Amino acid sequence: MSAQTVRRLSILLYLIVFFAYLFAPLVFMGITAFNTSAYPQVMPFEGFTLHWFAALANDEDLMYGLRNSLRIGVFVVLLSVPLGLAGALVMQQVYARARSLYYLVVVSPILTPGVIIGISTVIFWREFTGLTGTRFLYDGTVLAVLGQSSFISAYCMLVFMARLQRFDRSLEEAGLDLGASHTQVFLHILVPFLRPAIFSAAVLAFLSSFENYNTTTFAILADKTLTTVLAGRMRQGTTPALSALAVSIIVLTVCGAVAYEALKRREDVRKTAEQRVAAEAEREELGPAAAQAA
Repeated sequence: MSAQTVRRLSILLYLIVFFAYLFAPLVFMGITAFNTSAYPQVMPFEGFTLHWFAALANDEDLMYGLRNSLRIGVFVVLLSVPLGLAGALVMQQVYARARSLYYLVVVSPILTPGVIIGISTVIFWREFTGLTGTRFLYDGTVLAVLGQSSFISAYCMLVFMARLQRFDRSLEEAGLDLGASHTQVFLHILVPFLRPAIFSAAVLAFLSSFENYNTTTFAILADKTLTTVLAGRMRQGTTPALSALAVSIIVLTVCGAVAYEALKRREDVRKTAEQRVAAEAEREELGPAAAQAA
């Protein structure tokens, strides 16, 4: 057996082990969601059923936690994306000597344990709302949004910083020289350029909020989200309804990814067609001019 054959077999074996390690738990979990057994198991497969999806829909605690997680995720996106964008823009404006210190300060929440962020959020806002008479803000949902946004906004800032590194600042200067205001330059030049980053940051913020547990556990107070409900259920003993929930989330995620990829490819095809039409129009305009010059 040649060395090249051994190398190919080794790579093939590695890929098989890697993908088995990655997807085998998901496959087994998906099978348990359709098994009639009251306990999540693959073997023996007692029969095919959709009962656990119906049980999931009728589970009030899980549905309440899911709705709360979705609501918190939306508010986290609305708060974290603008904060991240502002942080990235400030990074482009501060002096070069101060950028390292500024970067360290704004990125530090990412390095802080979620337990610390959750506890500090509760303590600070309890004292703040008591001193300012805004006790109505001392709410589990509000605290969860504030606690999560404190570090998720840093993730969004990193996304915007990566995009801004490819931005040509001369476009802003050209817009200002032509009489546009700073607001018009921001809305008509910078925002269209940052549109892919805005979408990516929003998705990242929502998913980070949806799956967060450490910060949410302490900041949510007596309320609950999907992750806290699932953690409590796991301590009591899992059921196939949780497998059905996982399968539903995976299916929605895959469908969203496929839809996004389809829209992206359609947009790329449209841009390519527009560029081709523009090139042909320019060629037609240059043709008579070239003939006349000859």
